[in-house]
Amino acid sequence: QVQLVESGGGLVQAGGSLRLSCAASGRTFRRYAMGWFRQAPGKEREFVAAISWSGDSTYYGDSVKGRFTISRDNAKNTLYLQMNSPKPEDTAIYYCATAVAVTSVAALYENWGQGTQVTVSS
Repeated sequence: QVQLVESGGGLVQAGGSLRLSCAASGRTFRRYAMGWFRQAPGKEREFVAAISWSGDSTYYGDSVKGRFTISRDNAKNTLYLQMNSPKPEDTAIYYCATAVAVTSVAALYENWGQGTQVTVSS
């Protein structure tokens, strides 16, 4: 199992920027893919972005393409989500998770963090 802890959330104005981090511990030797999901109140969990273990393959949800960038630093066991030009509709709790392959399907992710709140004001 892998333990994940998100950080970096907070209040940001629309058009600003924010970087989320996800620190992994435990069985980090497994070459897992990782992803970001988000969930707003009253809505289902939504796929944001995913990245392969090597970082050479990334996948983004349509709503964030061109604005968010996913990256990882395996030496630091850390996953990142750079949020540029965030919009109020990006407001949600953001979760990181691990999977055996790059995918947008939440059910295929095994380990999840507790989430970090991101609030985008207009």
